[in-house]
Amino acid sequence: MSENTASDENDVFAAAGNTEKELPEIVRELDESGAYVRHRLSSADAEKDYRNRRIKSFVVREGRLTAGQEHALTEYWKAYGIDYQNRPLDITGVFGRTAPLVLEIGFGMGKSLVEMAVRDSGRDFIGIEVHTPGVGACIMAAHEAGISNLRVIHYDAVDVIGNMIPDGAVDRLQLYFPDPWHKARHNKRRLVKPDFLDLIIPKLSPNGIIHMATDWEPYAQQMLEVQSADPRIENLSPDGTYAERPDYRPLTKFEARGQRLGHGVWDLLFRKKQCS
Repeated sequence: MSENTASDENDVFAAAGNTEKELPEIVRELDESGAYVRHRLSSADAEKDYRNRRIKSFVVREGRLTAGQEHALTEYWKAYGIDYQNRPLDITGVFGRTAPLVLEIGFGMGKSLVEMAVRDSGRDFIGIEVHTPGVGACIMAAHEAGISNLRVIHYDAVDVIGNMIPDGAVDRLQLYFPDPWHKARHNKRRLVKPDFLDLIIPKLSPNGIIHMATDWEPYAQQMLEVQSADPRIENLSPDGTYAERPDYRPLTKFEARGQRLGHGVWDLLFRKKQCS
């Protein structure tokens, strides 16, 4: 199982929007000094009828925060965190500059995301994750690395992309090792479907890249099929199938161990076509 995989039979995925009731504006709890206490996700706190109408690709399993993760959330959220909002984000204002933007969905514990941000200071990175320990770990690693080109959002990626990310803003969208939902009856919960492409493709800049990776071959086949059928994007693989792992995507310990055991990993690179 990959580092940012979570599974449960009770939560399922749907496209953004189409809610009958407006969600509460408060998505973050603060103490009297304004320090971080905890987040409240739409998927966890919305009314029951709303949850039943949203089919999600994840389930929130918080786990216990380590002392370091809790400290990072408390002390460094203002430097690295972005609160959810129901309006487009001023990305230039967030980073204080204009630079190519990388958006990653489901960064797990954030190790590879931080490593990419360290390696590529000329790009800005935003990571979206629903699991609090992972958010804390990522912020802690970013602070220790001393980087300023990384921000995190602790919220449902579908809401974030649909409501916060401006059209044409993303130079590269990354989806690495999403939950494959192995059982056939759960395949409908997989994130990569045509409606997911409808959500993300408008957010790509001209010639923007979608980079997916998975260690589950049936899901790789689905990713390839769904993206190949969309006329708005084109496969960058010379043979129209899978790509070699780009140097910018770090090789995780999990992935390296899998390779030693003969397990496969499939990368897919698609580019947004220029409008004619």
